[in-house]
Amino acid sequence: MIINFGVQNFGSIKDKQVLSFEADKSTHLEESYIINTKSGIRLLKLALIYGANASGKTTVLVALEFLRNLVLEPEEKKTNELKFSPFLFDENTPNQNSILSIEFLKDEIRYKYEVEFYKKAIVNEKLDFFNPTKANIFKRKTDLKNQLTQITFGSTIKTDKASERNLVANTLWNNTVLGGFLKTNINIKELKKATDWFRICLDSLIFSRTSLEGFVTKKIENGEISKVNVINILKKADFNISDLTINKEVKLPEGMGNFLKALELSDDLVEKIKNNHPGEIVFEHKINNKKYPLPIDQESEGTRRYYGFAGLLALLIKSSIAIPIDELEASLHPDLYIHFILSFLLNSEKSQIIATTHNREILNNKDIFRNDSIWFTDKSENCSTELYSLIDFDTSVIRDTSNIFNAYKSGKLKGTPNLGDYFITLNNEKN
Repeated sequence: MIINFGVQNFGSIKDKQVLSFEADKSTHLEESYIINTKSGIRLLKLALIYGANASGKTTVLVALEFLRNLVLEPEEKKTNELKFSPFLFDENTPNQNSILSIEFLKDEIRYKYEVEFYKKAIVNEKLDFFNPTKANIFKRKTDLKNQLTQITFGSTIKTDKASERNLVANTLWNNTVLGGFLKTNINIKELKKATDWFRICLDSLIFSRTSLEGFVTKKIENGEISKVNVINILKKADFNISDLTINKEVKLPEGMGNFLKALELSDDLVEKIKNNHPGEIVFEHKINNKKYPLPIDQESEGTRRYYGFAGLLALLIKSSIAIPIDELEASLHPDLYIHFILSFLLNSEKSQIIATTHNREILNNKDIFRNDSIWFTDKSENCSTELYSLIDFDTSVIRDTSNIFNAYKSGKLKGTPNLGDYFITLNNEKN
């Protein structure tokens, strides 16, 4: 579970911004929103980020995805540059290091991970844990002149010299130590727990354009998601779907068969490629006690989108994972959007969603949201992103009886587009 996430000099974010999942002292909607941990930390299940277009909402999620990839997908060559941009609207920041940090819980132990980098290399990196007092697992510095990694383990961490040498050898100057560990055949339990958290508990970023159909279908085929659970979730969302089947007769894209033949691949390898391709989904609609099959490609965009979300919801309820979602409301009716959020809050136990949204109408209803779960992004005078929570405003702006929606529309909470008038004068000059 995520405790907090910090971003500095990354994309539209210049100065350090921190998003926290730690709940405040309010008991409002306690049972549905709060994860109570053995360590006494009260964590939120949900963080929703509002803000104008180009205010940096998605940048927060992209930074989290970038950190995940730094760990799980280390560069194979030391000449490869890291694929990101620092804050560019400043004379100094393009030449300064960027910093990402995250605190998370794994097996009720609190970890704090921080990495400092620029395009060519990881500059500094450290991992601490609290059990119960703070202790260092490792610190890493990079000899930038010689492009060599230096790793120092904390006094409480048990390693052997051979393992340390192998880890250093596999941690290129543009790799994280955690990424280097994943390439090394050694056993250091603290590093395994940290990498397992990134691999198992932090999911990939879901964009509005991300197709979830194949992902969910493969999960059903592999038994990681129950088909019955997905159907029940779709039923509760009023899609009039009574069943679904997966057609295992894989139809390869046009021309793919000839392409595979031209490669002269073995029959076993071709079969493996087909098996890795998800089967075709056919939904069953029951109308007046009669069953009507309909392939998924003939369903509405909203139905197809919610099939993916139904699979996500099944995972969120079953497991302890954190899923970042960009534009949560994309292709969803406002009522279905709220239905998804409430279904997640009321049924999940130790999962989290961090999502951007433009659906500000939810601010009208205090029966649905907690103030500490609502975040805003706004552009400062230098066009950098500022991230802040609704609880950052004192009672002169927000009271328990306040209509948050009206306060947001009036600009009291900032984070709204600064639009000009509606009249546009076109330049008639010919190019």
